[in-house]
Amino acid sequence: MRRLLGTAATLVVVVYAFIALVDPWGMLPLRLPLPRETVTTNQRFSYPMLARDPRFDSVVIGTSSARLLRPPELDQAFGGRFANLSMNSGTAWEQSQILALFTRSHPAPRTVLVGLDMVWCESGPLRRLTPRPFPDWMYGANLWRGYAEILNPFAAEEAGKQALAMLGLARPRYGRDGWADFLPDDARYDAPRAAAGLVPPPSEPAPAGTPVFDFPQHALLAERLAALPPSTRVLLFLVPYHVSLQPQPGTLEERRWAACRRDIAAIARARPGTILADFMFPSSITREGTNYWDPQHYRIGIADRLVRDLAEAAAGRDTPDLRIIVPPAR
Repeated sequence: MRRLLGTAATLVVVVYAFIALVDPWGMLPLRLPLPRETVTTNQRFSYPMLARDPRFDSVVIGTSSARLLRPPELDQAFGGRFANLSMNSGTAWEQSQILALFTRSHPAPRTVLVGLDMVWCESGPLRRLTPRPFPDWMYGANLWRGYAEILNPFAAEEAGKQALAMLGLARPRYGRDGWADFLPDDARYDAPRAAAGLVPPPSEPAPAGTPVFDFPQHALLAERLAALPPSTRVLLFLVPYHVSLQPQPGTLEERRWAACRRDIAAIARARPGTILADFMFPSSITREGTNYWDPQHYRIGIADRLVRDLAEAAAGRDTPDLRIIVPPAR
């Protein structure tokens, strides 16, 4: 029994030391001085390392509807060095956490882009998390706490992946700037299949009177923007859902999105140097079904068009596919 317990204890110590030294997420104070890749599918684990990376001075925050914006294209259009830290299905609270972490690590960001989709226009109680795990310790100031969080099978598995990536035997999940094309190969795009999914969901007619909407997540947005220095250029943009998913006239959804736009516009106007632009209307992008894989996700070529339009918005110019709600200060 003593030999058995001694062997088990030795194994635990070896595994713990392996996890701590490899440090699969690049967040522990003491670790092997080697470059790390993004090896975890859940961006909530992979992106804090990038949010702290001094190579970057600009960032994109959002959900999967902003993930295809390529940092090299953004670097060229806006200047600076971008990381795309948009999270699949990220709640507004989770997005605010990664932006807060980026801001603490980069006290004077050059440019911040925030892609606004339905999670920023949800009415009702604040939704903090999804079923995906969220590692709070990575987003706080005390990273020593991580040593109490890493002795588990998941951390051991991810440490193994990181070790293989360090040895060149495994591919990272995302690029060193956070970007990855998470959609199927565009060469296999099936237009009829995509078109079959572009069907408007059932909608509720607008009630009589003026409905009241509550957007608690907007307070998070205002707080995060207020924490940025005046020198930081901020560009908020409503993402381009396909028209089938956009709110239909005369519905409760239309009223909710209109109220959401007004609230966000007030936040943008309250913070000098903030622009609010809108892709969420019928346009040559959003009307064309072959631009989309599904109502929320456009194809990779459209992402590059969005970058060019966002650069125009930063200069104070509308485009056929983008409207400026709050223009840049003159």
